[in-house]
Amino acid sequence: MLSHAALERDAESYLVNPEDWSHEIAAELATEENIDLTAAHWPIIDFVREYWDEHKIIPDVRHVVSHMAQEQGIDKKAAKQQVFSLFPYGYVKQTCKIAGMQRPRGWSTG
Repeated sequence: MLSHAALERDAESYLVNPEDWSHEIAAELATEENIDLTAAHWPIIDFVREYWDEHKIIPDVRHVVSHMAQEQGIDKKAAKQQVFSLFPYGYVKQTCKIAGMQRPRGWSTG
């Protein structure tokens, strides 16, 4: 596994190769974003990773919200609020980056 310092990253610090990602790398990326990962963060990060592993695309935030709502038995509005509470600078800016995704082209930072 590559050390954090050896990871290839783009100009905005997203991983160039999502395959280089690990939970340890996620923790380091989260620290850069001033986020202390808790048990509440991991189901979201892990879902993004699993979705990418299966589809080779980053899930839209709507997919994440639907998954969370179903898993937690909450409504979608509460699930979306949770995502943005845990990742206050946005799904793309923080969730996708910490999950080791490449920056999605053409997406807003929401």
